[in-house]
Amino acid sequence: MDDKTLIAKRVALELRPGDLANLGIGLPTLVASYLAPGVEVFFQSENGIVGMSPLPDIGFADDDLTDAGGSPIGVLPGACAFDSAFSFGLIRGGHLDVTVLGGLQIDERGLLANWMVPGKMVPGMGGAMDLVSGAKRVIVAMTHTAKGAPKIVKTCTLPLTSVRRVDLVVTELAVIEPTAKGLLLREVAPGVSVEQVLEATEASLLIAEDLREMPILAA
Repeated sequence: MDDKTLIAKRVALELRPGDLANLGIGLPTLVASYLAPGVEVFFQSENGIVGMSPLPDIGFADDDLTDAGGSPIGVLPGACAFDSAFSFGLIRGGHLDVTVLGGLQIDERGLLANWMVPGKMVPGMGGAMDLVSGAKRVIVAMTHTAKGAPKIVKTCTLPLTSVRRVDLVVTELAVIEPTAKGLLLREVAPGVSVEQVLEATEASLLIAEDLREMPILAA
């Protein structure tokens, strides 16, 4: 299992039946493919749809049906399309149960940086500021390091996405919960030790008393 699949499968376990959930561009979109059996989630995309799903098969792509990143999507029966103003009304109005976003850095306070400089060939902010500020729960799905450098740092050196602390960080090594006391290491991935997580992390981590191995769906 590759790192992105592992992360997506673990994040999928955080979604509950009936959730209205937003999936960010890139890795987070994989989460929709790994929902637990019987869990029905309504996926929203900020470009204006509720009820999106992974494509049922090769050849079903439609240029008029894409997610916010322009990737083709499927739609469930009863899906609803609307303009971006209504879409961001849902987001800013606090109607999203959960958003799953990628991340470039997380600091010791649990603050997220997931954009760089608009207009350059690097990630822009997109709707991330609205999502992190407006969703009831914010989950960051990202790799633990980038080119060997820790992404979970003492202080973000990139622009902050929001002044709100995120709720959960899932990487290929660990599940970390930002709390008022600091970053709490709750789970380690299968075959990964606490020492390996600490070595790959610049920020200080608290170790949960009930630390466990990350549960992953077999399918």
